Amino acid sequence: MTVQIGLLLSAIAFVGTHFLLSHPLRARLVESTGEKAFQGLYSVVALITFGLMVYFYRKCGREPPLWDAGLAGWIAGTLLMWLASILFVGSFVGNPALPGARGRRGGPRGVFALTRHPMMWGFALWAAVHLMILAQPKSIVFDGAIILLALAGAAGQDRKKAQLMGEAWHEWTAQTAFVPFTRGLANPGAVALAGGTLLFLIATWAHPVPAGIWRWI
Repeated sequence: MTVQIGLLLSAIAFVGTHFLLSHPLRARLVESTGEKAFQGLYSVVALITFGLMVYFYRKCGREPPLWDAGLAGWIAGTLLMWLASILFVGSFVGNPALPGARGRRGGPRGVFALTRHPMMWGFALWAAVHLMILAQPKSIVFDGAIILLALAGAAGQDRKKAQLMGEAWHEWTAQTAFVPFTRGLANPGAVALAGGTLLFLIATWAHPVPAGIWRWI
């Protein structure tokens, strides 16, 4: 088996087991093992499959890029990574699983006013930027798996909650978008903005290849 096939199979396992354990098998496993045991199993499977994906990704080595992102790509990538960091940090302020949680003005607050899945979009944007800039065949598999899992997983959460909660969930989705900014602009909040900017600066500074604003400093 080549490392490329290993990467592909581990990516399929990473995405596939997430979907199986999140939806078709979840109720049965929780009933038979208990919630805590199921969460432990879910975490172990996720760590193993993701670890395998990282292992094969690194074993692939450096591959010839399929395209050149150019200066425009680096600028766009820098802005998108900053946004992804803000969404990720902001997702910890409040509870994304609590529909109907309203801000002081009667609607969702912080990054949840931008999208009801800020953490998922944070992961998806990070992976999309990595794929756009690196542009190697292995990135299509690795980053593509993360994008697919993040966005399809978010859509699956919406469907599941719509079935379980009915009108209460539809009232919540009417106030916040799936895709960021499609219901307009909103203030992400001081914690998300400051924390996300700090995370962005540290992560891009520590990156093996100069990234973010450090590329031009």
